[in-house]
Amino acid sequence: MTELFETQNNDAESVLLIGVVLRRGEAWRTKDTLDELAQLVESAGAEVKGRFLCRQQKIKAGHYIGTGKAEEIADWIKENPVSMVVFDDDLSPAQGRNLETVLEVRVLDRTQLILDIFAQRAHTKEGCLQVELAQHLYLLPRLRNMWTHLERQQGGIGLRGPGETQLEMDRRRIEELIRTIKRDLGLVRTRRAEQRRGRKRHGWALVSLVGYTNAGKSTLLNRLSGADIFVEDQLFATLDPTTRQVELPNHEPMLMTDTVGFIQKLPHHLVDSFKATLEEVVEADLIVHVIDASHPQVDAQIEAVHTVLGEIGGLEKPMLFVFNKIDSEKGHNAAKRLARLHPKSVAVSALTGEGIDLLYDQLSDCLKGRKITLRLSIPLAEGKLLAALQKSASILEQEYEGDTAELLVRVSTQLAAQYKRFEVGKAE
Repeated sequence: MTELFETQNNDAESVLLIGVVLRRGEAWRTKDTLDELAQLVESAGAEVKGRFLCRQQKIKAGHYIGTGKAEEIADWIKENPVSMVVFDDDLSPAQGRNLETVLEVRVLDRTQLILDIFAQRAHTKEGCLQVELAQHLYLLPRLRNMWTHLERQQGGIGLRGPGETQLEMDRRRIEELIRTIKRDLGLVRTRRAEQRRGRKRHGWALVSLVGYTNAGKSTLLNRLSGADIFVEDQLFATLDPTTRQVELPNHEPMLMTDTVGFIQKLPHHLVDSFKATLEEVVEADLIVHVIDASHPQVDAQIEAVHTVLGEIGGLEKPMLFVFNKIDSEKGHNAAKRLARLHPKSVAVSALTGEGIDLLYDQLSDCLKGRKITLRLSIPLAEGKLLAALQKSASILEQEYEGDTAELLVRVSTQLAAQYKRFEVGKAE
């Protein structure tokens, strides 16, 4: 089964997509992931020219697909030249080489394509480290198959196979690189943990934006914070996490972090590589799950995000569902249906601002239990404590009597413990 697309940009690489259906009745799922793969290809700067959907009973060891199907695809490529073929599943190095021999074009798998996009989008040191770790973790288990063409000589002293020697040298080198990168990322995680502790000491509410890639997380953060984060209608437009301060209508500040987007069939080693970033989700006081309500496979996208959250322990956190893109009729109607399934939710358009006031109210409601209102009487001699209070609490009332400051404040439960000795009564 083949779907054809005309190439619009002669400068872009032209790509043929290959998906494999192994179970009867699963063709729709493969078509969905091929649609996503097409978006990934476009995000990488290439253009999809065609698709093949291959139905077979099992994966073939030599070419992943049958040799007959590989030759059929090769004939199609001769009539419809493309510069690359991308498979929707992971290939072994041997399968990749065999396919390139038959098809006579470059062959990539889904993970290689994602890693290429990540490498393009990572700009911070942390982002580059995480991408490099993911690349090495992908490469390490594939080393043996990459050197099988040298494993010919065997025997006694002086006759050992060069393939085995080269394989061991490469494995040691990559394992050492992985250890070094993990050590550097460990320092990043330690620094992030210290920053989180400092924020919590000062009573900052920590909120993490999660969601399927291209759901509109960066656009929403821009709308709420007035930031200017790069936004583009493509998968993985932003890779590095971004934290911005957002002030709620009750004048209480919170810190909101935009995390890397999720996709279907996200390789496990990519999740492992981005643990330093995803820890922001686990440590958050509230998770805001941003959902593209206009997407035809919105339910599958929600399920994919929850799968990854389950792997990192994020499902135990309080969660607010935000159904985005209701400025379209399809998104508006889908948001109504989804709201019945997820009552703790709000429908918005991050692009136009529709529903943002309701979102502010929901955020305030979700975070209200974190703070209490106190009446304090603090001597002016306690200058440092007063300065910390001005910085980290909401001052509702403030009067000075002699050498004492009389305050009505809203503070976090952690910060309230530090001022307990100055408390003269709790306020309603």
